[in-house]
Amino acid sequence: MSKWLAIGIGSKNSKGEWLEVYYPKALINPSKLITNKIKELVEYKEGNLSCPIPDGIKPELRKFNKEFQYIDEDLGSHEGVVVIIDSEDPPHDVPSSYLRLHLLSHRLVKPNQINLDGIFSILPTVAWTSHGPFDPADLEHTELNNKLGNNLHTHVISIDKFPPMTDYVIPEGVRIANSQRVRLGAYLGKGTTVMHEGFVNFNAGTLGKSMVEGRISQGVVIGEGSDLGGGSSTMGTLSGGNETLISLGKDCLLGANSGLGIPLGDRCIIEAGLYITAGTKIELIQSKDEVKEVKASELAFKDDLLFIRNSLTGKVQCKPNPKKVSLNDDLHSNN
Repeated sequence: MSKWLAIGIGSKNSKGEWLEVYYPKALINPSKLITNKIKELVEYKEGNLSCPIPDGIKPELRKFNKEFQYIDEDLGSHEGVVVIIDSEDPPHDVPSSYLRLHLLSHRLVKPNQINLDGIFSILPTVAWTSHGPFDPADLEHTELNNKLGNNLHTHVISIDKFPPMTDYVIPEGVRIANSQRVRLGAYLGKGTTVMHEGFVNFNAGTLGKSMVEGRISQGVVIGEGSDLGGGSSTMGTLSGGNETLISLGKDCLLGANSGLGIPLGDRCIIEAGLYITAGTKIELIQSKDEVKEVKASELAFKDDLLFIRNSLTGKVQCKPNPKKVSLNDDLHSNN
């Protein structure tokens, strides 16, 4: 699907600028009744659109779900918004950016299948606090009011462009030990477990049951049945000059403190502590009598590979992988 219409509610700063927007899943491409009503009330021809919720649709929203009774009330700094986007176009404002992140975390689109070009320059830096999102410039005034009024202290959880995913979306069938380490826009396949040291960036994630104790960087996709050991890392494309999208196939294992800098196929293993980059020189062992030196990039997307470092020579070696990685079903079946 390319076109998406959604209704959300977000907050603004003291200058009236958008900070963030929440989109209930039920109001992303909602019923034809609501969609048709919006198209009747909103001037729209083509392309992207962000506009206030028309008064004429608010009664329909109240009928649709009791949770949205407050849409027609005084929301203070919160406002309703109607957004229409084409997933092939880049985001054009904060509401359209947040809709794209919601689509990823709701598993409605997969990583790298929606245009996020320029999202960093669009999203504001927000103070995510115990009292909700604030513009960092507004925090001092807010804190003073709290101290003079109800004496509640504002706990600043983070100052970032991306909020934790679980503040907006909780996908079915996942476990997340530390919700601060999974950003909105992450895609977590059903059955995935993210342990305390695991991290999943936006526009990245797992396609099915997986164990994540390492880092899944922006743009990286992990296949079903794979295990990222503690402290392991996958190379992203946001910084450092890497332009190749990294992926890991099904039933793979990244050992503790290992690293992946090339895309790999299914049933591959990288031993603990070994970081493979595109330029790593590797002894490819195909048999006892056949050994040749290759760059790791030449092994991209191949299946059934075992990467190790020879403890005597220090050379990185690759040979056929005879083992199959199997996750502990008890850890994932009851997510």
